[in-house]
Amino acid sequence: MTGPSHVAPQIHDFLDRSRYPVDEWALIEKSINSQDLGTTETLFSVGNGYLGLRGNVDEGRDSFSHGTYINGFHETWPIQHAEEAFGFARVGQTIVNAPDAKVIRLYVDDEPLLLQIADLMEYERRLDFRSGVMSREILWRTPGGKRVQIRSRRMVSFTQRHLAIMTFEVTMLDDYAPVAISSQILNRQDGEDEYHVRAKSMGEGVDPRKASSMRHRVLLPQSNWGNVADGRVALGYQCAESGMTIAVAADHRLETANNYTKRIQTDDDLAKMTYRIDAEPGQPITLVKMVSYHTSRGVPSRELLDRCTRTLDRAQDEGLDNQLADQRQWLDDFWERSDVEVPGQPEVQQAVRWNLFQIAQASARAEGTGIPAKGVTGSGYGGHYFWDTEVYVLPFLTYTTPRAARNALRFRYTLLDAARNRAKQLAQHGALFPWRTINGEEASAYYAAGTAQYHIDADISYALSQYLAATGDLDFLTREGIDVLVETARMWVDLGFWRNEEDGTFHIHGVTGPDEYTTVVNDNLFTNVMARFNLRRAAEAVRELAIRDGRQYDRVVKRLELDEREVADWERAASDMAIPYDEHLGVHPQDQHFLEREVWDLANTPMDKRPLLLHYHPLVIYRFQVLKQADVVLALFLQGDQFDPEEKRADFEYYDPITTGDSTLSAVVQSIIAAEVGYHDLALRYFLSALFVDLADRHHNTSDGVHVASTGGVWSALVNGFGGFRDYQGVFTLDPRLPESWDSLIFRVTLRGTRVRVTVLPDRVDLCVEEGKEATVAIRGHEVTVLPGDPVSVPLDGQGPRIEGEPSPVPGRRRADGTIISAIVPGT
Repeated sequence: MTGPSHVAPQIHDFLDRSRYPVDEWALIEKSINSQDLGTTETLFSVGNGYLGLRGNVDEGRDSFSHGTYINGFHETWPIQHAEEAFGFARVGQTIVNAPDAKVIRLYVDDEPLLLQIADLMEYERRLDFRSGVMSREILWRTPGGKRVQIRSRRMVSFTQRHLAIMTFEVTMLDDYAPVAISSQILNRQDGEDEYHVRAKSMGEGVDPRKASSMRHRVLLPQSNWGNVADGRVALGYQCAESGMTIAVAADHRLETANNYTKRIQTDDDLAKMTYRIDAEPGQPITLVKMVSYHTSRGVPSRELLDRCTRTLDRAQDEGLDNQLADQRQWLDDFWERSDVEVPGQPEVQQAVRWNLFQIAQASARAEGTGIPAKGVTGSGYGGHYFWDTEVYVLPFLTYTTPRAARNALRFRYTLLDAARNRAKQLAQHGALFPWRTINGEEASAYYAAGTAQYHIDADISYALSQYLAATGDLDFLTREGIDVLVETARMWVDLGFWRNEEDGTFHIHGVTGPDEYTTVVNDNLFTNVMARFNLRRAAEAVRELAIRDGRQYDRVVKRLELDEREVADWERAASDMAIPYDEHLGVHPQDQHFLEREVWDLANTPMDKRPLLLHYHPLVIYRFQVLKQADVVLALFLQGDQFDPEEKRADFEYYDPITTGDSTLSAVVQSIIAAEVGYHDLALRYFLSALFVDLADRHHNTSDGVHVASTGGVWSALVNGFGGFRDYQGVFTLDPRLPESWDSLIFRVTLRGTRVRVTVLPDRVDLCVEEGKEATVAIRGHEVTVLPGDPVSVPLDGQGPRIEGEPSPVPGRRRADGTIISAIVPGT
């Protein structure tokens, strides 16, 4: 078969290895380049899910976008619609760029260190995945010819949610010099630094993936103070519209045998500690800077400053070495349960671990909040939470760190009342979760590709069900989870309708599926399939609870005013759900009228017109068979037990050639299903493309922050795609698809408290219990139980079907009415 030219040729390594050498446990940069500052600022970010520091240089200059972000800390603003209508989103929300405590400026002989123009004899920056520390080593020759060794470290603590630590060490190697170190906390929210230089990220063209900018002062000063004796400075603010408050405080300790003086300066937008040192050659100068951030929805900033003080006091008492050791121990535990190994593929291994490390940085301490689409590495998408979390990130957390998955699901539960109100605004019963939000209110101003994506209700219910099946957490189900299942089921049965009341089918109209290049359609396949699951699972949960715990069941009935007739309606709607299928073409239509359109000719669309959403009006795109991201194919993955192998192959072969991959959510899903149906080489190609989405800036917007959903999808592509792992309501199966060029694949999954190491080899699968009691897994229909100290090895007859090439293009196929599907490039 010959395929579309829009699929890139297979490339095994996307990085310049002279600049980014291979290290399986670190991302290393050997030289700097002013042309990709935004990308490297994202790649070298550090965070813990609550607090994130972009990888800006310590000196504060030479940046694309300075960034310090607190998950959930946001400003609100009224959404202005060109034409008003009832039920439109009213309140916009945008993550705030918190006061920047990363700045540590260096002056030698009164000359500033500015990396872009400095004479750097040596340079290396390292993000270490085992220590959780970003470090930098520089050998600088000053304009006066003096050699200066500079070492710095930056860390956001995984064990102490509100703590970041920086160290900055300077050593004159040959000559005496007067040295000044200026450590600062700087309010950058207005988009300008203290030199009134606008960030390079400001004022660019229209891109819906970027955050909205503010036209008013956001952070209103509440307090500032400093104490030169103990080296502590602090700033406090309140957001002008949201009313949220923030405080940041920094402790400084200078260690050196050199003579020095210090002074302090604070005002509304700056807190600065300056050291002047008489630096003798060979005498190191080390500044240890500990910083604490606290935020609140309304607690006065002065109280938050007290909290910062307590955090810093505790950190000082415990000491720097203990903080670094705790960080290493946390990550040792993380990798023990989460690592995915690809032996013999060092370039792939490095990239895999960078991606998994990013999930930890986005989720580890995101307690009480969601997981933003960019984590805490950038302001892309305004810091909003989407369905990305439930479909792409939570599977990793559910099977490796269930506590973090529970926290994310509990956050959705806390938004349930707001979701009920949103459903009422759209004339629906039950609950409708916002498409994009921070505070629980819908923030998507474009309803066609926002609110109309009702499938978010089913996505949340799916992730909830997956968590429950993998953990057996019945306490969470009975106290909170069942409320989500019931209220989402109520929404679906109210949204849809029976075409014929007696023996008809149940339809859902006027919705948008995952593919945002096709909007407001009838019977979107993904939506219907996932809604069917949602309805069935809600009914099962209610009936199981009635049998298992009558007292809890009575409480649920009373709390939710639940009627048995409702449950029967859910079951009937699920049973009668319309699942579109075209007998002539032998595929599931993406929606009721999708196959009636002509195909967008991607092969002849110039690359300077990609992605389509930045170069064509939505109405142009909506008229064609063209996908931004996998839609039907995603349904084949999430609800794989509802389709037979022939249907999966036919659907994949139809939709893959018309999928642009303009969304970073797509390649991982295409890789999984390509592997399952037999397109092994294509599966690997899609995987590699997703693996390097950020590392190689393949979508040209890594500068806005890490694509966190894609990093989660990388895990899914490895474990579900090549590893062949599936979990259909607690039935765990393995059907591997190891790439021909790989020797083996090793991953871990935690199943009801037991961590199992799975090793996939060309001729067998090995299972071993690393922690826990026992686990049962079916490998190609052969059920095995693995016990501690008793590994199991199951032989394999190959790695599934293998199909050469790529799916054939769609144009030229004949519809049932005799018309031929044609290919068109609009405007040509």
